[in-house]
Amino acid sequence: MRILYVAEPVGKPGLFTLRHTLGDLRNEFKPDFVWGGGDGATGGFGLGKNHAFYLHKLGLQAVTLGECAYYKKDLHPMMPTLNFLLRPANFPESAPGKGSRVFHTPAGRVAVVSLLGQSGYSKTHLPSPFLTLEGLLERLKRETPHVIVDFHAATTAEKGTFFHWADGKVSAVVGSHQKVPTADARILPRGTAVITDAGRTGSRQSVAGFAPTKEIERFLTGVPDRSQEWWADLTIQGVFIETDDTGRARSVQPFQRSCKEAPHESTGNDQED
Repeated sequence: MRILYVAEPVGKPGLFTLRHTLGDLRNEFKPDFVWGGGDGATGGFGLGKNHAFYLHKLGLQAVTLGECAYYKKDLHPMMPTLNFLLRPANFPESAPGKGSRVFHTPAGRVAVVSLLGQSGYSKTHLPSPFLTLEGLLERLKRETPHVIVDFHAATTAEKGTFFHWADGKVSAVVGSHQKVPTADARILPRGTAVITDAGRTGSRQSVAGFAPTKEIERFLTGVPDRSQEWWADLTIQGVFIETDDTGRARSVQPFQRSCKEAPHESTGNDQED
C-alpha cells in the first residue's frame, strides 16, 4: 500500500499551499491513500467546520487532530457524523467524534488512529496513548494489517519512546505537532516506519507557519498577542510510506515541495482562499 501523509496546514497559507500542490504530489507518488493533520488549519489553532470539509474536498481522505481538536465549537456537532475526521482516540468516549477508523483504498483497507501525547500539554490531561492504542489494536487488526498512527505529541522523548513500543504493532507512526520536519525517518527493526515530526504545510520562512515579527515581540516583551499567518516561501511537507501485504513498512520518504502558485499578495497579510 502506498500512503501519503500531508503535514499540518497552518492557516490560510497552508490551505492555499495544499490546494496548489497536492495534485502534483499525487502524480509523483501515486498514493492509494492520502491523509494529513488538520489541527491548525483554521487560523493556526484548531479546525473549523468549513475548513474540515475543505480539507476533505482538497483530497485528504482522513484528517487527524491534536490538542486543538475542540477549539472551534462549530465543528463539535458535526464530529460524530464526519467519517473522515479523527480526534485523538485517548480523549474520553463521551467526547464528540471517533479516534480511529478503517478506510477502503484501491490496495485494501487501512486503519488510521489519532493519538495525543501526555507531555507538555498543560490544559489537556488524557489517558496513556500507549494503553489506548493497545486497546484498539485487536479490533483493528481483525480488519486490516495496515494500521497507521498520527502521534500528536510535544516532546521528542515521548515520541521516541512510543515509536519503539509500537514497533511491530503498526505499519507507521507519524509524529506531528512541532511543525518542524525532522531528519530521522526510518524503519524500525520489527517493520514500523517512523518520523519524529513530518513538518508543516504553509510558510517555510516563518515560526511554525506564523509571522516571525509577532513571535519575536512576544518573547521580548512577555506580552501575549495573536499570532499572524504568514505567506513567505510556501511549501508542503510530509512523508510517503509504502507497506507490504503483511502491513510491514517497506520504505519511508520525507518530502518537501515548493508551491509554484504565487498568492495574490506577498506582503504577509491575511488572504482569502
